[in-house]
Amino acid sequence: MDWTPLILSAKLAIWTMLLIPILASPMASLLAFGRFKGKSLLDAVVTLPMVMPPTVLGFALLVVMGPRGYMGGLWEDVTGNRLVFSFSGILIASMVFNLPFAVQPLRASLEKLDPRLLESAAVLGLSPLSTFFRIVLPNCLGGLAAASILVFAHSLGEFGVILMVGGSIPGQTQVASVAIFEAVEALRFDDAFRMSAALIPVCFAVLLIINKINARRA
Repeated sequence: MDWTPLILSAKLAIWTMLLIPILASPMASLLAFGRFKGKSLLDAVVTLPMVMPPTVLGFALLVVMGPRGYMGGLWEDVTGNRLVFSFSGILIASMVFNLPFAVQPLRASLEKLDPRLLESAAVLGLSPLSTFFRIVLPNCLGGLAAASILVFAHSLGEFGVILMVGGSIPGQTQVASVAIFEAVEALRFDDAFRMSAALIPVCFAVLLIINKINARRA
């Protein structure tokens, strides 16, 4: 059996887990502490990938990231390569799909932060950026760790969005979920079973880690 799809899934999950805090942390802070018009609309937009059918989200990303889309056209002008049907494309799609799964637990962690800490930081003259890195972030590392690990597990099982944006190119975009689907279609049940059996313990271990983190935070 070819283990390349599992390796590619792990690579995608690791990169998504490492990069997602860059998007999720400012967004969660804005939703947790911000007081502005349109906050509920922004919250709905951020949460939308969680409830939208993956194929619908994947099609929307395919349009935006395609050669005629704004993002896809800009990417091709800068790099000379197409964004869709590439690892970079499925990585961006994975980050969009997983954004609410990182924002929600991180936002909940931020909202539990003692407001007196933020008031003290303001009295001491810390800027909002300094307050975030010196006060907010250190006190929410548990929430950030739980969000990142959850995103890692969720990335391993992505199917609809990845298939729409990346297709099934062996060694480039054929992740484990797509390979399992194709193995079942081809009646290669042994290959599908082996890849599934390799993913289940990893997902189970991730859930145990998240439960331990949440127990410590509680």
